[in-house]
Amino acid sequence: MARVIITLRIMPEDVDVDLEELIEKIKGAVPEGTDVRANEIVPIAFGLKAIRMNVARDESLGGPNDIEAAIMAIEGVAQVEVEMLSRM
Repeated sequence: MARVIITLRIMPEDVDVDLEELIEKIKGAVPEGTDVRANEIVPIAFGLKAIRMNVARDESLGGPNDIEAAIMAIEGVAQVEVEMLSRM
């Protein structure tokens, strides 16, 4: 069974959101069968930073829509965008 890697960009609601805490909340919120891999905090503009995160899952679990919805439901998240999706 093939696995996919999905690179997400997660934008916080405000510059005051604690991104390290947000990363921990995301790790607990992703759907079962989805593994959180590497993540980094990247500067955007004017003090705003985003989280770039790689998640992996079996291709049979479908696209990233359920992952995006789970992350969007977390308080402090303004936007989730899929930057890249590739097979392993």
